[in-house]
Parts: sequence; structure tokens; C-alpha cells
Amino acid sequence: MERISIAPGAQITVLPAEKFNRCRISINFIWPASREWATAEALLPLVLERGYRDCPDMTELSKRLARLYGASLSVDGTMSGQSRVLTVTVSGIKDKFALAGEPLSMEYAGLAFGVAFRPYLVDGVLDAEAVGIEREQLRELLESEINEKRGYCIRQARRKFYGDSPAGIERNGYLDEVDGLTAGNVTDAYDRMLRTARIEVSVLGADVEAARTCLSAALEGVRREPCGLPGPIVMPVTDTRCFDEPLPTVQGKLCMLFTCGTPFAVSELSALRVAVAALGGLPTSRLFQNVREKQSLCYYCVASYTSLTGALCVDSGVEHEKAVLARDSILRELDALREGGLARAELDDAKRALKNQLAAVGDTLQGLENWYFAEWMRGTEKTPAQVADEIDAVTADDVRRVLSRFSLSVCYTLTRGADADG
Repeated sequence: MERISIAPGAQITVLPAEKFNRCRISINFIWPASREWATAEALLPLVLERGYRDCPDMTELSKRLARLYGASLSVDGTMSGQSRVLTVTVSGIKDKFALAGEPLSMEYAGLAFGVAFRPYLVDGVLDAEAVGIEREQLRELLESEINEKRGYCIRQARRKFYGDSPAGIERNGYLDEVDGLTAGNVTDAYDRMLRTARIEVSVLGADVEAARTCLSAALEGVRREPCGLPGPIVMPVTDTRCFDEPLPTVQGKLCMLFTCGTPFAVSELSALRVAVAALGGLPTSRLFQNVREKQSLCYYCVASYTSLTGALCVDSGVEHEKAVLARDSILRELDALREGGLARAELDDAKRALKNQLAAVGDTLQGLENWYFAEWMRGTEKTPAQVADEIDAVTADDVRRVLSRFSLSVCYTLTRGADADG
């Protein structure tokens, strides 16, 4: 891996990708999340993906990608801890496979930086027609949130867990604000992002000089005031708060969110990986084997951990009448591991599975990029191999110690409404 500084707050990361026949260039804008700007910022990726100044028509954009041997373009937005991230990605075959020797890396870079830095404007603002179309798409997305009950339950639990914290700002914005969005609002959000965001460009298998040239050119004349990014956040320990939401569903949903109260050190992340895998991250985990298989208290039961917010999440699909039993059983399994009840075979299974996952990181360009971007957001630059070595060194006592730090903060249950079937 190589890091190249282009300007204050603008870096290029070059990742090895020799074994692939495709390459990838991604431009990541990262800036502190703001409740005030959340809905306009959520609309930005949808509008930017429709085209840019040199190619404002979606049909023509599709034709251009097709002429580049079927290259692909995506613009995505997400939340990462207390930061918002907008990513423009172009991927396609490597230069050496071009039939006529075309400089594909420069074409890809030109397209990606065009979308990111030269949006299609009409009278100085983003195209009002495009904003109107994508505003309706965003509305439909927000209105349909409740249709996927598992994700809805997790989001409802998160809303209670994070409250007004920046980590709880909605990735997709807020439904009651969608109607008020204008082309001017969204343009202001874009200008704010361009001015304040850290810019992280990832280059995998493409000519880095193409990315360097395009980034340098893109920054010329741009007024930049890049912000420092907020660090990890951890919600305080509180009394457990339980919420039941009645919905006409056949299968109930349960989400439990735990906080550690104070941040874990970066050196403890490998122990956390093993602990979460042993608790509920694998088919051999305690929650799967005991709560699901032996006690038949749920359809699924999965544990996950978010390092930038210090949150341990256990979510489960349950029969309505067994929701309380499932919750209590989950807590018993967690307590058993806290008391040092992790068998050697369980520890070995967790380590083996995690090392297999780490070995697969380099199997895809996206996997490689996601790994190193997550490492950068945490302030580390560890390779998968280095983390695999750390996992090998984790002991049962390490697992007990890190799990002992967690306290149940929020328990959210979707219960059967009056009109449910069966």
C-alpha cells in the first residue's frame, strides 16, 4: 500500500491489485455528519449518479460506459460513525486489455472525477428536474422502510440507542423534510461537502498518475476548508430501556443494543472480533447453537459490533410468544461467556472462521478497498495478515474481558398487531 498526499485533506491510496483483470478508482468524501443537512446530503448521491457536466444525459452516460468495455459507475452515500461518506466509483478492465491500446485509466479517472467535481448545473444549481425525480425516489425509499421488518427493527432500536447523537443521524435523511428539498438546497449541500470534506481516493490496478492528474486538476480553483473528522463515539451506560412496537406481522423481531460505556483501544479490536464471532457471528456460535438450535427460541440470532460507535448488536427473528424467552436466553449466553465459559473448541472455531474471512479480503477489489478504508477510518493501517496474527493470539480470557465491558442499553421488539394472521 502507498499513500500519496496531493493537497491538505486530499490523499490517494494505491492498493495492490496485480492478480485482477479489472481495476477500480474510488473517490471518497468524508465529513462530519449534520442533522441540519442530513436529508439534502442523502439526496446527493442519487442526483450525482445521473450524469455530469460533460455527459448530463443518463442514456449517453450509459453508452459511454458501454464503450469503455462495460465499465461501471456507482455513487453511494453512507454513515461511518459520526461522519457522512459519499463515494464515487468507476471500475472496468485494465489498460493492458484494451483492444486498441486505449488509455482506460485516464478515461475512468476522467469519468469519476467528472461526476465528483463537475456536476451538471442549470442556471448555477443542480438540475431541478433531476432533483425532482430523485426526490421522489428518496421518498419511496423512506416510506418503504417498514416493509423490511428486520432492518426496520434494527433502525428503530438505533434511534432509541443513539438519540440526538451525530452517530444516530439517518443515512437516508428524514421523510418529513423531503418535500422541502429544492435544487438550491441540494446544491448548497454539495458545495458544503466539496469545501469541508476530507478526500480519500483509492486506486486499485489503475494508473495512479491518471488519478493524481485528475485530482490535482479538480482541486484547482476550489475553495477548500477540510474539517477534522470526529473520532469514535461510545454511548454512556444507562438503565435498560425496553420498547415494544405492535405490527401485524407473523414473525416477531428483536433487537438488543449494548454499549461499552468507554471506547475500546485499537489493540483490543481483534479480541472483540473473536468475542462477537463466538457469541453470535457463526453457525458454531453460542446464540446459534443454543438459542436457535437447542432451545428453538428464534429463527435466527446474529451478533455484530461497530467499532466507531462501540455498539454491540444482537438481532433475532422470533415467535411473538417467545420474544421474552429469547431475550432472556441471549442474556444468559452472554453472561456465560463473561464468566469465562468459552471452550477451547469454540475459541478455535471462531478463530478459524475469522482467519478464513480475512484470507478472502483480497479476493475482490471491493473487499480490498473496503478493508483499507475501514482501517483508515479507525486510524490504523493493518493488513488482513497482521490482524490474522492478532486473532491467533486471542485467549478465552481476552474474550471474557471484552464482553464484560458491555451493558444492555436498548431492547426493541416488533410484536404482533391486532390484525396479524396466525
